[in-house]
Amino acid sequence: MRLGQKMHWKPRYSSAHHTAAAILTNSILVRSKIFTGFPLPRIGQNRLVTVLTIHMEKQNNKEELKRGLQNRHIQLIALGGAIGTGLFLGIGKAATLAGPAVILGYAFAGIIAFFIMRQLGEMVVEEPVSGSFSYFANKYWGSFAGYASGWNYWVLYILVSMAELTAIGVYVQFWWPEIPLWASSLFFFFAINALNLASVKIYGETEFWFSIIKVIAIIAMIVFGVYLLVSGTGGEQASLNNLTSHGGFFPKGWFNETSDGNFEGLLSAMALIMFSFGGLELVGITAAEAEHPEKNIPKATNQVIYRILIFYVGALIILFSLTPWTNITADTSPFVLVFDKLNGFEFTLFGKTFYFTKIIANALNLIVLTAALSVYNSSVYSNSRMLFGLAEQGNAPRFLSKLNKNHAPINAILVSALFAAICVFINYVAPKNALEILMSLVVSSLIINWVMISITHLYFRKNKLDAHLRTKFPSFLYPLSNYICLIFLIAVLGIMWITGMKLPVELIPAWLILLYVSYVLIKRKKS
Repeated sequence: MRLGQKMHWKPRYSSAHHTAAAILTNSILVRSKIFTGFPLPRIGQNRLVTVLTIHMEKQNNKEELKRGLQNRHIQLIALGGAIGTGLFLGIGKAATLAGPAVILGYAFAGIIAFFIMRQLGEMVVEEPVSGSFSYFANKYWGSFAGYASGWNYWVLYILVSMAELTAIGVYVQFWWPEIPLWASSLFFFFAINALNLASVKIYGETEFWFSIIKVIAIIAMIVFGVYLLVSGTGGEQASLNNLTSHGGFFPKGWFNETSDGNFEGLLSAMALIMFSFGGLELVGITAAEAEHPEKNIPKATNQVIYRILIFYVGALIILFSLTPWTNITADTSPFVLVFDKLNGFEFTLFGKTFYFTKIIANALNLIVLTAALSVYNSSVYSNSRMLFGLAEQGNAPRFLSKLNKNHAPINAILVSALFAAICVFINYVAPKNALEILMSLVVSSLIINWVMISITHLYFRKNKLDAHLRTKFPSFLYPLSNYICLIFLIAVLGIMWITGMKLPVELIPAWLILLYVSYVLIKRKKS
């Protein structure tokens, strides 16, 4: 450099971003001169280019979730969310309360779940972003709604994680009764969380095979159950008459109070039935990491109703036909119990005789254990993605949006795991009541979640109608389906209150107040 030559500082940014910033700056300069009549000084122009370039570089380097979930992953993740503890274990308690009428309860609750799924699906297909319905509530309803729905969903899946970990311990005790619940919970707690720290594609692949096992198992059980009924080789007690005998299809009626002050009947079982459908909304969480969400999300959503008919209603009809409902207990899986009672059964196929002992029951217990692991796996995934979405919105600490080299939200996974670990403590101090307590708390959080989805959808549709825009995947019977869902969900809370599940209902206003106070404090600190 010659003496006296002027030095020109050149920022080390990519030429593409620098060029784009220069073009944007030129546009701003033209508008500035038109409106003010004066051009921007050269030094101001250079600074403006630099600021815009820095902003573009930051946006480009911003950590984002990777779209690594293919169509088959999305389909099986949605299916996996519908097959878990609620179907395999929670159904025992519901069956003792309502008898065969519980089949009708699952069918009606399934229709409500499908309405909710279509409402969420319409929003997700329109805007496939991280944070799912928390994002939509924040954008179309209000900032507090987004904050509350996001944190409620996170707490919901912390509770689901606890319930699934407890159920895992129950299934392990089928083989080894001497192993305490907390020990099994702790082992699988570490295993599943380690898995989720890998890439989303590995999670999707794991969940794909978990779900494949569940689907094959239930279809095989239905086919085998049909064979037992049609062939008459299921024993004298295996008959479709079991659906209407032993007190009829409604042996406990709709809603009755027993002599000891408890309640029974179909309506009294609705809270337990609702627990079974928690997880269907997981499809919305996958939108930010799904390939071609505008095609794959509608496919997965529309198949919900078929899954409910096949895997819940169909399986339950077979279950209640193979054995009188009075043989089903509240403490174990009815599926395992029924096939365990077929101990010693034999049948002939293609000239060869097959003998069944307790192998069937052990195989089914392995399958329901897989189902619980699958749902817990999905819970860890959805929790971390919701926390990531909240952090992106500014409704959670920024460090929760950090991704590791595999594009997994590492801090969100670890923080969620820390809170889910409380389950191990609960199973240690109250192993007998742990699952029932957790399931009741899950139902309350689930109802809040679904109520907020349905209300958010009303605001979403109003916004689109006001803008004269048509959505790509409209929900059914808007707005009638929204009001049907809201009335049903509030009615379930009322039933929970009457039947003695007061604590989860009483905690709802306290929880909402806590959310509002924390929201106000956070906003005040920011301002």
